[in-house]
Amino acid sequence: MKNVFSKTRIISLISILILIGLWKIASVLYGSELILPSPESTVIATFKLFISENFIVIVGATVLRGIIGFIISFILGVSLGVLAGINKSFNAFLKPILVTIRSTPVISLILLALIWFRVDLVAVFIAFLTMFPFICTNVIDGIKNVDHDLIEMSRIYKVNQLKIVKEVYLPAITPFIFSGASSAMGFGWRAIIIGEVLSQPKFGIGTLMQTAQTYLIVNEVIAWTIIAVIISYLFEMIIRRIEKLIVIWK
Repeated sequence: MKNVFSKTRIISLISILILIGLWKIASVLYGSELILPSPESTVIATFKLFISENFIVIVGATVLRGIIGFIISFILGVSLGVLAGINKSFNAFLKPILVTIRSTPVISLILLALIWFRVDLVAVFIAFLTMFPFICTNVIDGIKNVDHDLIEMSRIYKVNQLKIVKEVYLPAITPFIFSGASSAMGFGWRAIIIGEVLSQPKFGIGTLMQTAQTYLIVNEVIAWTIIAVIISYLFEMIIRRIEKLIVIWK
């Protein structure tokens, strides 16, 4: 059984306490809850949100948008990534598209999405465009790291291409898939919240953050931010746990 109070955990705890301490000092220096609320008032605001009437609906709506965007990104990212990794011509075709998506500012994509889609779909679209390049690029990199001798041997013995993908490529790139999925989740949640702030769907964390900011309820803005961070962390932990179960050799 791992020691709960290991050295790394203690260092992480110290880091968190230092950040909270700096936050408290800055709050005292500002001397105004309207500008920078204290950590304790923010904690109280966070608990009030947890017990509020529509909390589950609000968080659930944001999480659902994130999951839908992630599923679409994962399916397309893995499929196109494998194809691009195997086929150099398709890789040459896909590369400029990935670079364009990665290079385009998120705010530009959101403004276009506001024109193209209804408000409930804006965050889903942004989630997809944010997560897809991470997953697809990692899969392509994973394909490039597959043992070429093993591939050549499979071709010499005239093994079916689909079987090579299933039994050679996929097991080899599994760690890359999960690494890309983890990174995609981290960046994806930020984009989803930004999308909700600007599109203002009926239910969503971003919508409530914007409302709190409008009425200068700063502790609620920070409280919703903390909740968003917790959600992102939980999903990354879930992905890592699934990776440990699937990638047995790791």
